[in-house]
Amino acid sequence: MIELINVSKKFQDVQALREVTSAINEGEVFGLVGTNGSGKSTLLRMIAGVLKQDTGEILIDGIPVWDNPAAKADVCFIPDLSYFPVNATPVTMTSIWKTIYPDFQEKRFLELLSKIGMDKKRRINAFSKGMKKQLSLFLGICSGTKYLLCDETFDGLDPVVRQAVKGLLASEILDREFVPVIASHNLREMEDICDHVGLLHHGKLLLSSALDDMKFNMQKVQVVLRDPMMEEELKSRLDVILSEKRGSILTIVARGSYQNVMDIIERMNPIFAENLPLTLEEIFITETEVAGYDVRSIHS
Repeated sequence: MIELINVSKKFQDVQALREVTSAINEGEVFGLVGTNGSGKSTLLRMIAGVLKQDTGEILIDGIPVWDNPAAKADVCFIPDLSYFPVNATPVTMTSIWKTIYPDFQEKRFLELLSKIGMDKKRRINAFSKGMKKQLSLFLGICSGTKYLLCDETFDGLDPVVRQAVKGLLASEILDREFVPVIASHNLREMEDICDHVGLLHHGKLLLSSALDDMKFNMQKVQVVLRDPMMEEELKSRLDVILSEKRGSILTIVARGSYQNVMDIIERMNPIFAENLPLTLEEIFITETEVAGYDVRSIHS
């Protein structure tokens, strides 16, 4: 388990993270999402022990990670832009990786390269961005560490490779103790693979919850009432996050279970009421708007 306890970090006059508290449990894929500059990359670097938090604690299986080789040995961090030595090839990277990660699975790594047709003797500097990302991910998956931290994991990958990587992560979880932590702007991809999601905004963790629980406890409904004057009464009975009126249709996003929200609406004897599925992207936008980040105001 990775434990974050009141973690804060400041760079000069920029408060990158503010008292972040969460837990990343075993047996799940943890997704870290957030607005630009929200602190995702900073948080991953602190979990990896690359940066030190100003206040708070970061524990890897109960051990403080900063300046602690025993804790760091179980963590592999793949940054958004990976560095490769000049003239390095995938083959030469295996010798480098083995010195850092004793359990590195060289045979499996080379097999993965072969499956996607990547030339193991070609200079990495000649690779495309997507190929470098694939190589980094394969190195991370084959590192043998318990925790794999990935910054913008799917950026630059084509759909076929993205699907293959998601399958690899899932099989690793089934085969051994393995916990992927994925930071990404690609919410559609995150929704497909993540069990638990943490939402960062301006350095604060707005929520951290199982994805299924998020969807269970937040409803999006469209309603047409017989008397438009009753709309305010309906909203007062619900735990409304956002509401919007277009023509006669009132769209509401409210906290609560499907049954509770629909029961309240049905008591108002509506002409029409429909529950709409919420995507992770809609949850993300809704929560950040509540926190004061209204993207719609940019183009209004």
